[in-house]
Amino acid sequence: DVEFKKVADDVKKVKTQPTNEELLTLYGLYKQVLVGDVNTERPTVDPTGKAKWDAWQSRKGMSKDDAMATYITEANGIISKYGM
Repeated sequence: DVEFKKVADDVKKVKTQPTNEELLTLYGLYKQVLVGDVNTERPTVDPTGKAKWDAWQSRKGMSKDDAMATYITEANGIISKYGM
């Protein structure tokens, strides 16, 4: 949990904005860690909300530990790619 919180904070400090795809990957994993499986209706009007919901929904059934480990790996890759 400590490593997850640290990397979640650090990834916000990268020098260059990650791609939308990278951000959506992190978002889906982050929500899966904090909330678990998606528990809301898919937005109907907001395209950004739809993309975020879909990213989270794509992690359905993933355990908190698996989501956390994958988030840490993905976030560290983004930090390495863009620098802090």
